[in-house]
Amino acid sequence: MDKKKLYIRNLTDGTTDINLQLELLAGEKGLDKEICVGDVNRPGLSLAGFFDFFAFSRIQLFGLGETAYMRNISDKQMKEMLETFFSYDILCCVFTHDVKPNQIFIELANAKNIPTFVSRYSTTRFISLWTHAVEQYFAQEMTIHGSLVDVFGVGVLLLGKSGVGKSECALELIEKGHRLVADDVVEIQKIDELFLFGTAAEIIRHHMEIRGLGIINVREIYGIGSVRNRKRIDIIVMLEEWDETKEYDRLGLDELKYTILDIDLSYITVPVRPGRNIPILIETAALNHRLKKMGTNSARELDLKIKDIVSKE
Repeated sequence: MDKKKLYIRNLTDGTTDINLQLELLAGEKGLDKEICVGDVNRPGLSLAGFFDFFAFSRIQLFGLGETAYMRNISDKQMKEMLETFFSYDILCCVFTHDVKPNQIFIELANAKNIPTFVSRYSTTRFISLWTHAVEQYFAQEMTIHGSLVDVFGVGVLLLGKSGVGKSECALELIEKGHRLVADDVVEIQKIDELFLFGTAAEIIRHHMEIRGLGIINVREIYGIGSVRNRKRIDIIVMLEEWDETKEYDRLGLDELKYTILDIDLSYITVPVRPGRNIPILIETAALNHRLKKMGTNSARELDLKIKDIVSKE
């Protein structure tokens, strides 16, 4: 997969979901610069003349402190300082709190083709929005064949061979009040190097393919409360046809893991055969996962009680 690229122009042209309420003030000819670093820099020290370790390749963020400093120096000092500042290959400048720079700044930014914006957001809010947007934009991605359902607040990813009944199981969970995130193709993003979030491709969102019925629109049939657009993946449930020769886990003492994008997720295998109520088993697995997150492992607690009784005897 080719690495995504992000340019200054994309911050305002609507081609991405990044919306930072930016208004271009100067430097239009520099909009084709590529954003290679997701961090921002507060240039207070640089404005005061200290350029050691100057992170000029980042977005330069001017908050109330930086703009107040520039208002309190003479035009001559301002011009000298900015000529040194703009001698670096600045990526772009953003002024927050809807405070615009003076004409000297605008003229030099235009002369050096440094895109300069103003945002109505506060500095803290801008940094928060920018960090979140960039992390999502550059997040590792992959697609996987399965169904993702929100069961009691737990993101359950159903996997298994084609025809094993993933969609039918997901449909029954929806009928029981749980929410569909994606069916058939799940798009997965790795966020913060810690979490996996799943969603559906825009064109098939809220739709399911059920053998014998065809394509159905879950949101239209069951209502808006039956779907959600995005959900963190918490547990993997592998559905497979019952194999009489295979030994299935009956205690749950061993916590198996399934790795996606280098992140380990809790993993269970559920054998499918006539007469087994698979949706109820998945509901129970989701609740048991929540219980473990709260510090209660039923299988281990029972194992300890049995060992304690045996040791006393």
